[in-house]
Amino acid sequence: MPYPSGHRAETKRKIVQSARKLFNRHGFDRVSLDQIMSGAGLTRGGFYTYFESKSDLYAEVLGCFFTDPEWKSCWEGVEVDLASKNVGPQVVSAYLSRQHFEDVENSCPMIALPTDVTRSDQTAKQAFETVFTAMVQVLARSMKKSEPSTTAQAIAALCVGGMVVARALENRVHADELREACMSVALELGGWGKMNPARHHH
Repeated sequence: MPYPSGHRAETKRKIVQSARKLFNRHGFDRVSLDQIMSGAGLTRGGFYTYFESKSDLYAEVLGCFFTDPEWKSCWEGVEVDLASKNVGPQVVSAYLSRQHFEDVENSCPMIALPTDVTRSDQTAKQAFETVFTAMVQVLARSMKKSEPSTTAQAIAALCVGGMVVARALENRVHADELREACMSVALELGGWGKMNPARHHH
């Protein structure tokens, strides 16, 4: 019998979610298609109905909370409203938040995957660049500077790189200090100053 409409999109979404968690936890190279499909509750045979290759899948997995309206991981205490004029500092604060640091499986794949991308093929590199560029554009939108994209590039790199290094540090106190340092410098760079504690009320 024919599948109901929307079945295909739902199945694809399950594969992407499974892959995101596995890639984030283990890296692109170390995850097999069997693992991805079984994580989605599917058999390996169905993979090629949806994706041409692992790199093709990887390109879809690279979405993040500033590109994907369906991003389910709205961490408690972290808000990003893409329509807000204040979205830049929101993205910086969310990206470098403790919640993002701790939620490895649902984090932005740009943190877990840079080394895999550099070794990977063009599709993966283009996907990475697309997501990074999207982040830069979101940040630049809420800047009052004359060269917003230059500054936004540096801020995006501070966010991604800061989190990569923080995750690599063994000492949690040092990791937290690094995140805080990157956050305050990134907010200063954007002209958003230090976010005051009153930022939570609307």
